[in-house]
Amino acid sequence: MARVKPKIPIYKSETDLKNWYVLYCKTNTEKKTALLLNEIGIKAYCPTRTELRHWSDRKKKVEVPVLPSMILVHLKDKDRNTVFQVPTAVRYLYWLKKPAIVKDQEVEALMSILRGDTSTVEVDNVNVGDKIKLKGLGFEQEEASLKYVSKTHYCVYLERLGYMIKIKR
Repeated sequence: MARVKPKIPIYKSETDLKNWYVLYCKTNTEKKTALLLNEIGIKAYCPTRTELRHWSDRKKKVEVPVLPSMILVHLKDKDRNTVFQVPTAVRYLYWLKKPAIVKDQEVEALMSILRGDTSTVEVDNVNVGDKIKLKGLGFEQEEASLKYVSKTHYCVYLERLGYMIKIKR
């Protein structure tokens, strides 16, 4: 009598899911690297902002990368080495001996902030040292403490991340 193997459901492993990774590239080649990666079929995002640059004879608006020498690439873990087909790609950013993964929500928040889709934040009666929760602004239930208040800005310390951010009043 033949034995029938029970069917085991196949789950997608982490290697089948696409993640956003931070890729270091050569200096001042961020936009070129993203363009070359997109041409070979790898989704790459180089966040930029417009900046007014002054020269001795003129002023000009220039697109400047928000993350110097870094771009974000969206691919599967097993396909990570394909980015090195582009000569300007250097290496991945690592965190705790693993390639750093950026959450989809964080990339979407970065895109919306750079598009100008941000909303204003109203703060009432806060004092230095108060604990506040940041909702929206790309932070999901992030706890912070108020460190400094000026006429135009609030300086907030993100305890879990160890970063100080400045928020317009």
